[in-house]
Amino acid sequence: MRIAVISDIHGNAAALEAVLADLERHPADQVVCLGDAIQGGAQPAKVVAHLRTLGCPVVMGNADAWLLTGKDSVEATTEAQETMRQWSLAHLSDADREYVANFAPTVTISLPGGKSLLAFHGSPTSYDDILLPETPYEDFVRLYGPFAPAILTGGHTHLQHVRRLSDTFYFNPGSVGVAYDHQQPESPKTTLHLDPYAEYAVLDVSEDRVALEFRRVPFDVDALIQAAREGDCPNRDLLAREYGRS
Repeated sequence: MRIAVISDIHGNAAALEAVLADLERHPADQVVCLGDAIQGGAQPAKVVAHLRTLGCPVVMGNADAWLLTGKDSVEATTEAQETMRQWSLAHLSDADREYVANFAPTVTISLPGGKSLLAFHGSPTSYDDILLPETPYEDFVRLYGPFAPAILTGGHTHLQHVRRLSDTFYFNPGSVGVAYDHQQPESPKTTLHLDPYAEYAVLDVSEDRVALEFRRVPFDVDALIQAAREGDCPNRDLLAREYGRS
């Protein structure tokens, strides 16, 4: 059974379309989305339309929740982010907002051999929890250990990686819509450089075998920037700089 795991689309339909095209060439039996699907990008309604057509389960992410309520964010938000939030909401119909409101806290998928996949955004108990490769092992076990022996998958950090947990493991599929090198220097005076590809993962499970593949596929950056400009997206100029198009 092949499960395609996507996460952190952040309103980037151009990147999602590249993933969907890749899945047409390399089909999966099921797709699951780990949240942060809509907020922050130039194509929020288009992403909703693609997810609806796909019919996959979608987990509630912290950015999804903040988009709907403007509250309960543990991350500091800026005036520019609030402007982007209001723009995104204005481009979503009532039905779109209801669709996002129905994202699930977690999703469990039954796998061959009596196994299961537990999907969430940050951790199974909070979409705000952060797991990085350097997170101390005792913190990792405290947050995720109680949910073994399920295979665990979460997003949130936009960083493809895998960590073993006793006889099972956790993996992060990376970000479909906002992939970037986490080692680049960051400061208020520098522009974050975003990668021109979409990240996702494929979990392949049979009765006696488990395989995990991280995938990266290029997407049409110029189409994304054009959509941002045509839609008068508030972050259109920043987006162009982040992709080196200005």
